[in-house]
Amino acid sequence: MIVPSGMEMPRATGGRRLAWDALPSEVMAGVERLLGAKVIATIDQPGGFSEGLAARVRLADGRGAFVKAAQSARAPAVAGFHRREAAISARLPPQAPVPRLLGTYDDGDWIALAFEEIAGRLPAQPWRGEELRRVLETVGELASLLTPSPIDEEVLNRPRLGGWPALTPRHERDALAALAPWAADHLDDLIAVEAAAMSPFAGHTLLHGDLYPFNIVMNADRVVVVDWPHAWVGAPYCDVVTVLSSARLSGVDPQPLADAHPLTRHLAQGQIDELLVLHAGFLFRTAVTAGPGADRHLLNMMIALAGASLRWLQERW
Repeated sequence: MIVPSGMEMPRATGGRRLAWDALPSEVMAGVERLLGAKVIATIDQPGGFSEGLAARVRLADGRGAFVKAAQSARAPAVAGFHRREAAISARLPPQAPVPRLLGTYDDGDWIALAFEEIAGRLPAQPWRGEELRRVLETVGELASLLTPSPIDEEVLNRPRLGGWPALTPRHERDALAALAPWAADHLDDLIAVEAAAMSPFAGHTLLHGDLYPFNIVMNADRVVVVDWPHAWVGAPYCDVVTVLSSARLSGVDPQPLADAHPLTRHLAQGQIDELLVLHAGFLFRTAVTAGPGADRHLLNMMIALAGASLRWLQERW
């Protein structure tokens, strides 16, 4: 198991990306058909962990787009995520700060999504105060725009929350202890909180479900939330807590920001605690039980983000 050193955000890109030229010729031609022009240049994009292509493309007519693609035979989970993201993105309201879906190529094996090109970059890490403020403001706007959810729940993923009970066997508990001794010592308490948690699920807001810095693009004028395959419906404050938990990795105290944000300042003590427990449980369970073929960059990120949630939880407890 890889243990990130210090409190910095680990490398924010998966290790199994494909270049545009590695796509089958029929897939490249299919993407060009849906975009209406030939691709003449590409730039691979940092951020996120999906296996497959993630690139900005420049078209012969001067336009640009962002294209992601995956092969079902090689990466079935990622291809499934892309198909769900296509269904979700097509239903998001046009005024939402999200990239507009331009089209989808799907031959049953390869799935490719083309989005409008968003000029910008990932938020700086460690977080800068003004950038974090702008992101939190955008998350509040998103919650307002996406309540009630514009998407039927059967289209969506199950919430990626919880997992502490899976860490009770001796081998898994020892692996957890190597990563987070406090969590291993308090595993029974964490399991009890997870079992009783209700607040995050009591709501009608469409949530991003994975709102960490690698899924945000920003420039001087806009903050745009990208990559929506893990969306689910629940309490409107959930994405705010996710962003704030990542800020703990930058040495930022999330509590004053939570106390000030309109979506979290009136919450009862246990509501944020529940969500932090559920976030950390999912991330640690996934990292600890991952097989030997798992992406090491992804495991590093999960462990770091889980640890950040736990540190905030410890400070609250």
